[in-house]
Amino acid sequence: MSNILALREKRSNLWESAKLFLDNKRGENGMVSAEAAAEYDKMEADMVALGKEIERLERQAAFDLEMAKPTSQPITNTPATLDVPKNARESKEYKEDFAHAMRGRHSVHNVLSTTPDHEGGYLVPVEFERRIVKGLDENNVIRRIARVISTNAERKIPIAGDKAVARWTRENSPIQETMMTFTEKTLDAFKLSTLVRVSMELLQDSMFDLESYIADDFGRAFGVAEEESFCIGDGVDKPTGIFRETGGATIGVTAGNAINTDNLIDLVYALKSPYRRNAVFLMRDITVSAIRKLKDSNGQYLWQPSVQAGEPDRLLGYRLYTSPYVPEVAPGALPVAFGDFAHYWIGDRMGRTVQRLNELFAGNGQIGFLSNQRVDGKVILSEGIQLLRTGAGS
Repeated sequence: MSNILALREKRSNLWESAKLFLDNKRGENGMVSAEAAAEYDKMEADMVALGKEIERLERQAAFDLEMAKPTSQPITNTPATLDVPKNARESKEYKEDFAHAMRGRHSVHNVLSTTPDHEGGYLVPVEFERRIVKGLDENNVIRRIARVISTNAERKIPIAGDKAVARWTRENSPIQETMMTFTEKTLDAFKLSTLVRVSMELLQDSMFDLESYIADDFGRAFGVAEEESFCIGDGVDKPTGIFRETGGATIGVTAGNAINTDNLIDLVYALKSPYRRNAVFLMRDITVSAIRKLKDSNGQYLWQPSVQAGEPDRLLGYRLYTSPYVPEVAPGALPVAFGDFAHYWIGDRMGRTVQRLNELFAGNGQIGFLSNQRVDGKVILSEGIQLLRTGAGS
């Protein structure tokens, strides 16, 4: 942890040096020379590299804490009242049989038959699924800030079109009613699949942690595909993204070809006050690079690097997250979102499944493992997230 704090302090000091350097190199016209700009870009690249190293160390520290947890709990109840997992996938027997099935061995307890998958695979054990979900969170920034729910069927979400209105009423006079109207949004279930191959030699090696390997690989693959769709998905056989003109968030501010300070301030206040309490910014790294150089009317930089472990950077005092799938600044693009992302709902349908493919890659001395999940994502309340559009004028 001390190393992380030292790196954060180093990055903060580098940022202060970069700001001072840029201010000193500005000419009377507010511009900097090409040589000075190149030097600043190098300092900025060093800050980005430090930021990525900090993120890696924080993930490593989180893994260390997870691995340090006890693997078993002391028995505190009497033998006559031993707890039995309500979910078959939580049992030790299910986990053992699943591990045997993945390595092509005969099951010991014959409990996998309790959760068959119609495509020939098996629902993964709960502990295995948590590992995949953790991988999804690590590789998917939207899952960290959105609302995630589990569903067993199609989920219809009612949305009030009108709000109740209170009126002043004379004594003994009739009370005027508010006619409420409702719309609906539906969380469906789109299928997402990934396939990995493992050599037969590795499978025969009892020291090879197959379950961790495929859980991490599936988590990474699912996380990348999900994040792209949660940002820009068109809703056709995939979730509908936040940055879509149709079905996405509300376009609250229109800017020119470049984003300026006033645009970002306008975007903050385009969002209604109740939503601002939990609001965050979301954009692409290259957009952050341009915004880092902006100042407010008092000459203070809008972007402030985080110096606290586990905390993201801030923009205008609000947390800032980045995703490589947010659109870039371009004519007609939507490169910045600001809002309470709890109004983007992610619906996970049932459990994730894994199927062992014995024959498909046998000629290459490999075994395939196919994993499927069903998920959807939608902006449920569009006014809760505001988008900035660029490229309208100079």
